Amino acid sequence: MYVNTTDLQNAFGKYLSLVEKEDIIVTKNGKSVAKLIRYTEPDYYLVHEEAKGYKTTKKISYEEYMALVDSSDQRYELIDGEIYLLASPSFRHQIVINEMAWHFYNYFRGKPCRSLTAPLDIRLFGFATKFEEDPNVVQPDLVVICDLDKVNESNKYEGIPTLVVEVLSPSTKGKDMVIKLNLYMKSGILEYWVVNLENKSILQYSFSPERDIDNLKTFEDGETIKSSAFAGLEITLKDVFAEI
Repeated sequence: MYVNTTDLQNAFGKYLSLVEKEDIIVTKNGKSVAKLIRYTEPDYYLVHEEAKGYKTTKKISYEEYMALVDSSDQRYELIDGEIYLLASPSFRHQIVINEMAWHFYNYFRGKPCRSLTAPLDIRLFGFATKFEEDPNVVQPDLVVICDLDKVNESNKYEGIPTLVVEVLSPSTKGKDMVIKLNLYMKSGILEYWVVNLENKSILQYSFSPERDIDNLKTFEDGETIKSSAFAGLEITLKDVFAEI
């Protein structure tokens, strides 16, 4: 595909998506001046357990992450200096999240906490003392926020959710069950639900004040999950997965 420099500047995010399928030739004054090609991460970015030595790569800064976000119409997360592109959720994913969001909304209505669905940037910083020391930005599928005073003057939330829900997909399973689990645990979140559409189950992680796993339970279709952080917040999995 050929595109002129003006079009590239005006719709950079669009062409970042298209380059996944084909190379983009950039033209200026009718002449080809550059090529935008799909980037394949080299193997040395991966740390293998059996390797005696490995190369490291420069982590992405928060400023670089924001520059990418501002220039693109795609959704991204920043975790431990790595950028993750968020694909559009599946139809089944949205059905389950809508069902859970309905239960959450009814429970928290009139209470001091609030439940919200993605997209909403959640800024976390692990064991660091402030965001600038370890900047991470995620967009969980469903969050429960109790520190509403942490919404700043720019209408951005800068607090720590109490409960987070993620729905697994083939492309996010490893991230949600390992990378995000670790980030949520060390950031002070109290409870994390991982929803598996394939076997219609939910993993419930409860974290201690010392930011360690306090309890782990698995709920299967037909059982009822009960929140460890909010007394009376209960959802029957039969309701969650009824329409998928």
